[in-house]
Amino acid sequence: MPYLFTSESVSEGHPDKVADQISDALIDNFLAWDTNSKVACETLVTTGQVVLAGEVKTNTYLDVQKITRDVIKRIGYTKSEYMFEANSCGILSAIHDQSADINQGVDRAAAAEDFESKANAQGAGDQGMMFGYATRETENYMPLALDLAHKILQEMSYIRNNEPSLIPYLRPDAKSQVTIEYSDDNVPQRIDTIVVSTQHDDFDSEEAMLAKIKDDVINIVIPRVKAKLTPELQKLFTGDITHHINPTGKFVIGGPHGDTGLTGRKIIVDTYGGKGAHGGGAFSGKDPSKVDRSAAYATRHIAKNLVAAGLCDEVLVQVSYAIGVAEPCGLYVNTYGTAKVADNDGAIAAKIGEIFDMRPYAIEQRLKLRNPMYSETAAYGHMGRKNEIVKKSFKGANGEEKEVEVELFTWEKLDFVDAIKAEFAL
Repeated sequence: MPYLFTSESVSEGHPDKVADQISDALIDNFLAWDTNSKVACETLVTTGQVVLAGEVKTNTYLDVQKITRDVIKRIGYTKSEYMFEANSCGILSAIHDQSADINQGVDRAAAAEDFESKANAQGAGDQGMMFGYATRETENYMPLALDLAHKILQEMSYIRNNEPSLIPYLRPDAKSQVTIEYSDDNVPQRIDTIVVSTQHDDFDSEEAMLAKIKDDVINIVIPRVKAKLTPELQKLFTGDITHHINPTGKFVIGGPHGDTGLTGRKIIVDTYGGKGAHGGGAFSGKDPSKVDRSAAYATRHIAKNLVAAGLCDEVLVQVSYAIGVAEPCGLYVNTYGTAKVADNDGAIAAKIGEIFDMRPYAIEQRLKLRNPMYSETAAYGHMGRKNEIVKKSFKGANGEEKEVEVELFTWEKLDFVDAIKAEFAL
């Protein structure tokens, strides 16, 4: 019997995402000036106020107020009527030194002299399990419902920032949700429901407001999203889609004024939209010694390369760690019965463990995670994004400036396809 599956996304102006972006901007600035920085930074945003808290071990000093205000300004909170505005909001910093008890199991690699010694010395920054997932149903190997939910909000953000006259009333905060109908054999058949709620300027008439927003989303935003998809996916946009556009009505009060935001509260939006699994650990605000982040990227890297190599159509990869210990406690693979090789999932996991070194230091090196690459991850998902090299500029607290060339989303590279094909004789 056909079934429905739903995923949601939130915009860069959603209060939780504002918090994520501030935390990751701090991570980038710490790493830009001291690549060995150890950081766990949490952010809270509410009406007219930002609170920064966390633990840091670093050799640099940052102007955290300026960094925070720059992020808020870039997102678009630049008007006093939003009740949360870049230049006027209060910023309280309660960031302090990292616990030596936590750091001792992670920093042992600093005294080691070669790769193998460092990889064995640097233990995981915490215990826990992390998951990576990939599927063949989209070109970027992401679940379709989440991919479409992201794309709808990215298109609205592009219009708000680059073509404001097209839909002039848009404000930064927004959410989307897409429901897909699947066949018994897990193939997308059609889009069943699209939900969009967007913050907006005030209208004279609520009835006129609702009609205008619904018309613009259905007749401007969604067709622009559809036009960028493959012909196969465009066919899923049938004439019987249910649209819920701003279903509660007026949405003028939004952002941190409408709802308090916290770092790490959108972990499903950040990953696979509910497909696969999640170990529970958030990403933003954490340096790569925290395996919540680095190992989640590493398992996505494995999963994507497995599907791209043709080993399976869908796969879930899990890795787990003990705090302070380099070697993983276990590596698990589930191909959901889609494997194209004779090996069972346990045998596949054993071979994958030989191809991919999952010790934390090895992950950091393989994926270049000690570079300031994290601000770009903090909205519209950490997975399924474009791998590219960019130049980023950073300004220190003393006025010193530096430009850094950074490779983004290294875990999205298909650089292990040949090794997987060779190992499994594909």
